[in-house]
Amino acid sequence: MTSLAKNYSRRKISFKKGKGSFLYSSKGKKYLDFVQGIAVNSLGHSNSNLNRVLAKQSKNLWHVSNAFEIPEAEKLARKLTKKTFADKVIFQNSGLEATEAAIKVAKRYFYSIGQPKKNRILCIKGSFHGRSLATIFASSAKKMIEGFGPKIDGFDHFKFGDHKSLKKAITKRTAAIMVETILGEGGIKVIPNWCLKELRKICNQKKILLILDEVQCGVGRTGKFFAFDYAKIKPDIVPIAKGIGGGYPIGAVLMSKKVASGIVPGSHGSTFAGAPLASTIGLAVLEQIFKKGFLKNVQHLSKYFHIELNKIKDEFPKIIKEVRGLGYLIGLKLHADQNEFIRKLEFNKLLTIKASENVVRILPPLNVKKNEIKLALKIIRKVCLEYK
Repeated sequence: MTSLAKNYSRRKISFKKGKGSFLYSSKGKKYLDFVQGIAVNSLGHSNSNLNRVLAKQSKNLWHVSNAFEIPEAEKLARKLTKKTFADKVIFQNSGLEATEAAIKVAKRYFYSIGQPKKNRILCIKGSFHGRSLATIFASSAKKMIEGFGPKIDGFDHFKFGDHKSLKKAITKRTAAIMVETILGEGGIKVIPNWCLKELRKICNQKKILLILDEVQCGVGRTGKFFAFDYAKIKPDIVPIAKGIGGGYPIGAVLMSKKVASGIVPGSHGSTFAGAPLASTIGLAVLEQIFKKGFLKNVQHLSKYFHIELNKIKDEFPKIIKEVRGLGYLIGLKLHADQNEFIRKLEFNKLLTIKASENVVRILPPLNVKKNEIKLALKIIRKVCLEYK
């Protein structure tokens, strides 16, 4: 009998050790882990450099209040602003917190310029921005909001890929459009570059803000630091998390100087955010990701992975309908039942996780080796053969 509440449907497997792309179960079995905490362990399990950084910083200082200056947080913020569109950063502890803060930043900006009624956020219906009371209504997916009434107002919605419904949903009270650059939980659906450019254009025309949620697809997962970098646009606000901590909890909201002007002392805060230990680890992750050639290697190897997965799809068209995604945010949309397929992969020592629309999500670490990708391909093909 577990003392844990049943808010997760847990598989009957546990792990005692992880190294790189692999996990070792409590029963001594070795698994190729292409879940990686759902895109969290960007540099794999028990990364030696992160271990050294964590050990060194933990001997000096873990946490101090944001009532004081925190040089480690300043260093991480400076790195982020130097390497991205952003001028200012607010640190958080998770993707949910970062997304919630992004919503607050947008609302606060219009309040600060004398437009307090401009406070509604326009989102894709069925998207995913976290599970707080506010962000579940940002999604508006039935399974997420059931039992959590009354409805939290302030969000409007449009259908994915429907530009007519998007334009129709914008009102005088719209403060921002908030979308995931790649819908993760929603089925690994990539918003095309031309569409992102159009969103930026619409926001400029309507004088509203563009929030791009890169909690899952950001921090190098697509082969560029941000997925929207392929579209060569600049959003106003971007929440990130997951991969930036390499397994340690940290999130951030990146924003332009204009938008940050609405933030004043007391308008937002978080007890643990930007702590010395978290900030030091985050900086170590970024230093690895921004090393010369690292992201190019992600692009190169992920392209190979996609090509080979499409070959398997073509070989087994009655099992795999479509290969989705970009970089190492990959989805296999199946004709076969996703739960059974995932169980078969796990039986063959490959760990994956599901997404909506009968999609199997594949999330290797960014430093995955080619021979590990080949092993995953071999297992996926073997499972497909079992259906014949």
